[in-house]
Amino acid sequence: MTEGTPNLRELNKRRTREAISNAATRLFIERGFDRTTIAEVAAAAGVAKMTVTNHFPRKEDLVLDLHEEIVAGQARTVAGRAPGESALAALRRDCLAAIDRHDPVLGFCDPAFARTVTASPALLARLRELHEQSEDALAVVLAEATDSSPRDLTARLAAGLLGAVHRALFTEVFRRVLAGEAHESISAAIRPSAVRAFDQLRSALDGYAVRPAG
Repeated sequence: MTEGTPNLRELNKRRTREAISNAATRLFIERGFDRTTIAEVAAAAGVAKMTVTNHFPRKEDLVLDLHEEIVAGQARTVAGRAPGESALAALRRDCLAAIDRHDPVLGFCDPAFARTVTASPALLARLRELHEQSEDALAVVLAEATDSSPRDLTARLAAGLLGAVHRALFTEVFRRVLAGEAHESISAAIRPSAVRAFDQLRSALDGYAVRPAG
């Protein structure tokens, strides 16, 4: 086994997680999120109820199974920005690439899935919470990048502005998915708006949190 290759235990864990997520998504779309129990998900996936909760401690994350990526994605992009690249430039680049590949983290999904989410107040609340956590994580990385206090107001404000772009795009993608638009059409429609949004932030953030060269 080469370095970086998942071992058998990791592969089995990943397959179990995917099986649980797929079973949960199918049941939630068929019956609704609030009317489906964890026990029913476990039975459909062929695992014990405890196995489900071990992989997904919160029921909402059975649907929003990309919760870790939603929370950590923007912070990770800024942390990995290139030498000489600002936080704004890194997030702009990453966001436009996500639009082009129809990334689910930006809301691209099946209409049935979108209807399941919007029909559940619990799922909508969890989605808002995830976006708030994403903004918090981004603020921490921005503070570190500028050698500031974790409570630095500038980092919080910058994270709020940058996070607002992502949240607004997600909302618009979801709206268009629910309206039955194809992903290619959605991507073509929102990409110019994303470019304008990031361009409008340049005067405030273009020189902020630039990674030193070398």
